[in-house]
Amino acid sequence: QVQLVESGGGLVQAGGSLRLSCAASGSISRLNPLGWYRQAPGSEREFVASISRYGVPNYANSVKGRFSISRDNAKNTVYLQMQMNDLKLEDTAVYYCHVLYSTFWGQGTQVTVSS
Repeated sequence: QVQLVESGGGLVQAGGSLRLSCAASGSISRLNPLGWYRQAPGSEREFVASISRYGVPNYANSVKGRFSISRDNAKNTVYLQMQMNDLKLEDTAVYYCHVLYSTFWGQGTQVTVSS
């Protein structure tokens, strides 16, 4: 079993910054690629960013240049983070941590960007 616990969401004004964190523990390999997805009200869940076991990032075009994903492969827990800068109204969503190519998802953390 895998546990994914997100933190760091909140309310921020447009142009501001937030940092999301996800602690992945349990039956997870440090080799698993990890990612962030988001879901806005009335919309489908969409890819935001991912990072390979080697630390190679990949971003959705909508966040490229503004978001930065990173990971720390500790002994028993993998820590996934995402720095979000220059936030826009359209970034408002619930953000989910995900172990790619698996059914494991975090519970989600709300990010709200106000004008």
